[in-house]
This record gives sequence, C-alpha cells and structure tokens, in this order.
Amino acid sequence: MDGIEWKRPKWSMPVRAWFWVNEWIAAWASNRLVADHPIIADHLATRRPRSAIATIPYGGDPVEAAAPAPIEAMGLAPDRYLVSIARIEPDNNIHTLVEAFSTKRRGVKLVVLGNLSQEREYHRALRASASDEVLFPGAIYDPAMVKALRFHARAYLHGHTVGGTNPSLVEALWAGSAVIAHDNPYNRGTAGPGQFYFRDSEGCAAALDRVIADDAAVAAARQAARARSAEFDWDTILATYESELRALAGTGPARLPEQGRAGDGLPTRAG
Repeated sequence: MDGIEWKRPKWSMPVRAWFWVNEWIAAWASNRLVADHPIIADHLATRRPRSAIATIPYGGDPVEAAAPAPIEAMGLAPDRYLVSIARIEPDNNIHTLVEAFSTKRRGVKLVVLGNLSQEREYHRALRASASDEVLFPGAIYDPAMVKALRFHARAYLHGHTVGGTNPSLVEALWAGSAVIAHDNPYNRGTAGPGQFYFRDSEGCAAALDRVIADDAAVAAARQAARARSAEFDWDTILATYESELRALAGTGPARLPEQGRAGDGLPTRAG
C-alpha cells in the first residue's frame, strides 16, 4: 500500500474518488497489508486492525564512490551543484525548489531530473521561473550517471509531500547526500533529524543558503545520512518479507504484533 494516491492534487475529483474506493477494496480484500512507512500504517489502521498490517520500507544499496566523468560530461563539478530526482508534479514541490533557488545568483548549479513537456502549463511555468543556473536534462535512467549525480552533489533536494518511504530519498541517504526536504512526517520519518527541512519557499531559500555556504553543516548532514541509511538495508527488508510470506503460508512462526506508530521515528518490522 504505497502512498495515499487519492490525496494527490494532480488528479481530478472523479479519479481521486476511484482511487479512494480502490484503497478500501484493497484493504479489505487482502490477507495482509504492507505499509512502507509508519504514517501509511497509521492510515491503513483506519481501514483494518493493526494486527493485519506490517510496516516494511524500501531499501537501497551503498554508494561509496562514483566516477566523476558522467557529471563532468554535463558541465558539472563535484560539490558545485544540487540535484533533484523526481516526477515533475505539483505535489513534489519542484516549483518551490526552482523558485527558491532562482531568487538570486548562487554560484552553483541546480540539476532537475525528470520529464518536461511543453504541452503542460505547469512545466512551462517551471522553466519560466528558473534562472540560468538551473539545468533541465530530462529523465536520466543510466544507473552510473544517476549514481554519480547523487554522490557528487552538494545536496539532494526532495520536495515530496504525499507518499511513504520514497525510494529516491532512501537512495540519497545511501549515497551519503545531505538532504533538503519538505517538512512532513513522511520525509522526516525517512531522512531523520540530521537534515535540512522547509515548509515554504522562504524556508527552502534559507535552507539553500545554509547548505551552499556551511561546509561543516553539510558534512554533518552527510554523516547523518550514512548512519540513517542502515535502517533501509535490503537484507533486513527481504528477511522481513520472507517472514511475512512464511507466516501466510503457515510455515513460519506467528507474527509479532505491529508496534510502529507515527512519531516513533524508524519503521518497525513485523515477523
């Protein structure tokens, strides 16, 4: 059960109603619900008892090094750019990131990965609000290039407001990236207290100012990201899925009751 899709403002009311109905069907037609974040588990607990819910996040792989050639080919230098990797949708706050960055000359670049279409008004407005220090290379799927972009960035920018444990945010933590994220329980529950958060354009601009100027704060955030990434280890996550499957098949031990609640911090794992 990934995110709360019917809350996304990009959908029309009939589509949101359809997602809402499907969420109820999924919640009651399933043997076991898997939430990827404690906040999602809290939401699902309004549909089903907590005994029917397991909380299992996404995982990531450690990034300890990356060749700089891919970013140099884009005209970038290590530690002299920020990166955003997301679908370019209103609920991901890409416009907030771009507008806050573009309020003045920064002396670094902002690289915004994601598909843009001239046919969409939101995308046209986004380009129009960007300074010449903002790059829109489109969507990039080459793993080596994406890894290099994460690893060598001054910081990773994450504006998501709806969802659960976002895979792109987890991957940024595994790359040891300092994070500037929208301040909501999903992002704080994933990235933890050691990062930079904003609620509006002014807060985002202030976070950008600090990240660009304060080497010590960035170093501390990178260290915190590495420490936090251990909570999203694939071995632990896959073992939890295996435990859940064995319990459903009747070949494993009884499940432990779900204990995680929003505000507890890290996801709990059933099984």
